[in-house]
Amino acid sequence: MSRPVWQRVTVPVVAILVVVSVAAAVLGVGLARRSFAQVSGELRIPGLTGEVEVLRDGLGVPQIYADTPEDLFRAQGFVAAQDRFFQMDLRRHVVSGRLAELVGQGGVETDKVIRTLGWRRVAEQELPMLDPVARGYLQAYSAGVNAYIEEKGSPSTMGLEYAVLAPSAPGYRVEPWDPVDSLAWLKAMAWDLRGNYSDELARGRLVGKVSLSQLDELYPDYPVEEHPPILSLEEWAPKRASGAPGDSRGGTSGPVVAPAPGQTVDPADRAGLVDPVAPPGPALGPLRNSLASGDAQDALAGTGLAMAAVPALVGSGEGIGSNSWVVSGEHTESGRPLIANDPHLAVSQPGVWLQTGLHCRVVGPQCPFDVSGFTFAGYPGVIIGHNQSIAWAFTNLDPDVTDFFLEDVREDRVLRGDEYAPMDVRTETIKVAGGDDVTITVRETGHGPIVSDVIAPAQELGEDAPLDGVETSNDYEVSLAWTALEPSRTGEAVFTLNAATDWEGFRDAARLFAAPSQNMLYADTSGNIGYQAPGLVPVRSSATHGTPPGYYPAPGWDNAYDWRGYVDFEDLPWAYNPADGVIVAANQAVVRGTTPFLTVDSDKGYRSTRILDLLTAQIEAGTPLTVEAMTQLQLDDRNPFAEVLVPYLTRIDLGNEFYTQAQRLLDEWDLTAPAEGEQSAAAAYFYAVYDNLLETVLDDELPPDLGASGHSRSMLLLQELLDRPDSAWWDDRRTPGVVESRDEVIRTAMVGARDDLTRALSKDVDDWSWGELHQVRLEHEVLGGEAVPAVVRGIFGQDPQPVSGGSSLVNAMNWDASTDSFEVTSAPSMRMVVDLSDLDASRWVDQTGTSGHPFHPHWKDQTRAWIEGETYAWPFTRTAVKDAAEETLTLLPAEQAG
Repeated sequence: MSRPVWQRVTVPVVAILVVVSVAAAVLGVGLARRSFAQVSGELRIPGLTGEVEVLRDGLGVPQIYADTPEDLFRAQGFVAAQDRFFQMDLRRHVVSGRLAELVGQGGVETDKVIRTLGWRRVAEQELPMLDPVARGYLQAYSAGVNAYIEEKGSPSTMGLEYAVLAPSAPGYRVEPWDPVDSLAWLKAMAWDLRGNYSDELARGRLVGKVSLSQLDELYPDYPVEEHPPILSLEEWAPKRASGAPGDSRGGTSGPVVAPAPGQTVDPADRAGLVDPVAPPGPALGPLRNSLASGDAQDALAGTGLAMAAVPALVGSGEGIGSNSWVVSGEHTESGRPLIANDPHLAVSQPGVWLQTGLHCRVVGPQCPFDVSGFTFAGYPGVIIGHNQSIAWAFTNLDPDVTDFFLEDVREDRVLRGDEYAPMDVRTETIKVAGGDDVTITVRETGHGPIVSDVIAPAQELGEDAPLDGVETSNDYEVSLAWTALEPSRTGEAVFTLNAATDWEGFRDAARLFAAPSQNMLYADTSGNIGYQAPGLVPVRSSATHGTPPGYYPAPGWDNAYDWRGYVDFEDLPWAYNPADGVIVAANQAVVRGTTPFLTVDSDKGYRSTRILDLLTAQIEAGTPLTVEAMTQLQLDDRNPFAEVLVPYLTRIDLGNEFYTQAQRLLDEWDLTAPAEGEQSAAAAYFYAVYDNLLETVLDDELPPDLGASGHSRSMLLLQELLDRPDSAWWDDRRTPGVVESRDEVIRTAMVGARDDLTRALSKDVDDWSWGELHQVRLEHEVLGGEAVPAVVRGIFGQDPQPVSGGSSLVNAMNWDASTDSFEVTSAPSMRMVVDLSDLDASRWVDQTGTSGHPFHPHWKDQTRAWIEGETYAWPFTRTAVKDAAEETLTLLPAEQAG
């Protein structure tokens, strides 16, 4: 499995000796225990104005009670640092471009990228834009973190990792936390969920490498008739052109103008709902005229491999997405809504999320928070969860929020129209622990930073760069325009969401989300459900005839292709109490048609359609939905694409008993992907065949780092190619002089799969199991990977474990077909189901555990349940929290302690 450079830092040999001694100490007197959280008794916290209670249940999940929001967030900062400070410190070093200060030379390439993008610089501009109340909350959280830092005193008492890294960073001292450290983390989220960045980059690189017809086939239309978008025509349709002089969102900037050419609605899709004032433009092209379509998570996998220096903190590449759905009370046993969510992000130890509860003792205007759910270590509030009145879920909306611009550069000047204008140029100094400083020059155009200086695939894109979809012999620099580099008020959106008590309050919070853009699902205790698409979505024209805006890189010297503002919030899709009482948002297309223009690169909808089918079947059967039913649906691992492919596999004549033994496994296969059991051998064989098929059909003609991923785009592409047996893709270019047919290629893939599994598992097909191939490796974000000695990995990570599920299945234990492994690359990072009739009946589970400290009882105590699809009780009301509490810590103002 490919890992970003910052996750593959090689620990110096001398550190191995440190680890051995550390391990011995842990087993003896417990050096690691010095960093464990104090969870009972009393502690003094400077700045508190009153007593704060921290109640922890059997999983160590903290529920915090205070009288003021400032005390609440101060306590949250302290408690989060108790549990996950090294994770917080690592994250702030990454997002500030200062990783090398912590880990040495291994962090330099990551720092170059982040300094060029300027994440922290943007966050510094955002802080004064926030409402003073929100700034106060961020400051209180920072003060709580700093109280922890002051209490612990030295890095060695804050986390075992510091002892291991000490030889790499001698004399390292922990700096105080500040609000910008939290805000900069939002840039990491936005980066990992940034839309079609990889698709546009890959398409630009492939121009001239494959024929135009084949390049079109690589990006098939969204199958709108087979895989319904989130909202139907009856649930939402554009009401007007986006012609307002400014964006209605408070704090976001940029004029909002009418859609650019190519953004009008297809009459066949809109059934007369075309906006009469939208300007006419060229069609999107025969392969894209039914719906803005695609799969940004399902970009060709190798792009991520080639961008190893680019950090990924919540996940990257194939499969980064989520499942969510909400059903109204008419379909539930309780008569109130149920809402479910399981974001598909990176797998790591500790996990991405931190569970917590934040409770004002008296909820009212002065202290409006009574909220519980999942948050990020390092950011105040709750990101996903519920409060006393509403619940919400997020999945990646994935609009096209990035564009590459080809820039004609002469020294430090860039062509604009007919003249060369000066770029913004600055020098950045990267401090390297144990080494010399590294100085880089960052150049920025009006579009954004020149990324071809630090990202190799972007540099390759600029060589013989494509213009109007045709390869040229010209070389250009490449800049990146990205909505997250536009200062915004996203930082206060979480607080507004946490305090919302109804649909309008929920939408007020959504207005503030700029990046990353997320599908937001809603439910409330009054029985209402809803959907809102938020975020900054650029308005621009296509730079390549016959393609949608942002499909290919644009010439930066021509201002006709510059961004002209953002789609107004009031013009983004939403729905409230749809007639059918069901909303499914699993990264599929949002709406039919292209107004507003969101993207052509959404997920192809296999997961979303499967979820909708299962919900519909239960509803039509008259079986009321329950929390348990929703939880079981999250574990579904049936592959809808296999329904299409298996008939082609079973009719091939393999002509040899050795090979037909494996083929016969498919005769009784139910298309599921269990880790073990009767169906597991067939699953292993199917996915081995699929892997071989992708390699023969696609990878023989693609650059090594752009191999097919096996996710939804690959599935849809193969599904369409099966109906075109004479397509040029079927020919294996590795066999010159021979032109293979579709059935010949399928036969070769089946033979190869049998041989592969014989070598990897057993000659006896009955001994095969999917779980032997498909395993999850929960590794430490830095002290993991093959470059790190096994003794270190064993302390800071977990052994590989077999798992069910697979790519583009509801149980999205994703793997990457472009690698030589079926190992999980991303997965449900948590699972939750909220019951709006009885919030205490809700269920949740995290990927690892609350604590980030190795050897702690709550370091990995949820992993087994997470793998096996189990969940835990989620106490919320004061009574339920007290009944579940096993430890109570009282935080007192400094002058009252003792």
